Amino acid sequence: MAIRTYRPYTKSRRAMTNSTFEDITKATPEKSLLAPKKHKGGRNNQGHITCRHKGGGNKNRYRIIDFRRRKDGIPATVKAIEYDPNRNANIALLVYADGAKTYIIEPQGLSVGDVVVSGESTDIKVGNCLEMQHIPEGTFIHNLELQPGKGAQLCRAAGTSAQILGLEGKYVIVRLASGEVRKILKNCRATIGIVGNEDYNLINLGKAGKSRWRGVRPTVRGSAMNPCDHPHGGGEGKCPVGRDAPRSPWGKRTQGVKTRRLKKNSTRLIVRRRTK
Repeated sequence: MAIRTYRPYTKSRRAMTNSTFEDITKATPEKSLLAPKKHKGGRNNQGHITCRHKGGGNKNRYRIIDFRRRKDGIPATVKAIEYDPNRNANIALLVYADGAKTYIIEPQGLSVGDVVVSGESTDIKVGNCLEMQHIPEGTFIHNLELQPGKGAQLCRAAGTSAQILGLEGKYVIVRLASGEVRKILKNCRATIGIVGNEDYNLINLGKAGKSRWRGVRPTVRGSAMNPCDHPHGGGEGKCPVGRDAPRSPWGKRTQGVKTRRLKKNSTRLIVRRRTK
């Protein structure tokens, strides 16, 4: 999808870029595949803010995406490519031969009128979904499962993909988008192809108001606060941190410390970490 620029009739317009949305073929979503989405402003069930910098934003409804793809052997035709306000990838509307309708993440090269299938005996074709043990080495995939039947959890963002490196016992070795190489159970499913809308990372919002439309509130620097509000606060002018390392508002280190659990079970499945 191409990127458009604007004539700089205001200062914010000079840097602003946006998608041309030339791949979008349908503007109104399928009503049967919509669900309500309540904005909680980062608050939990007790009303306490547990995720800061959230609030406001435009109203939208959730599009129900089929991440499991369990209708095996039933061909589905792509009826439309749609915009999804809940993710940076576009979505494709599928209509199965039995009349059922679902949304899937749109991969590169998928267009209206194409037919996709899921199941063991499907072809290695963009949009088809099958178990990773049946996918040849070197194939690029997305929507990877980590547990059979749970649904896709990896490589769902715009422009991302993973690559099959080989088969080892009951595991398939996969290189993820981050560079990490790990083992995944061979009967987990994945979809052939690379997620579309790969130019999304070139979009420049251009102004602060666009972040507010998306429900993102401003982030204040700790060094601009008072000492009672942040470990970096206080001092005359632009003072150094004054600690052995940068700290979070609650005093925990934010650099140079590992955050992954030491005894996490899936650590044994990592062949090569994304960081050296």
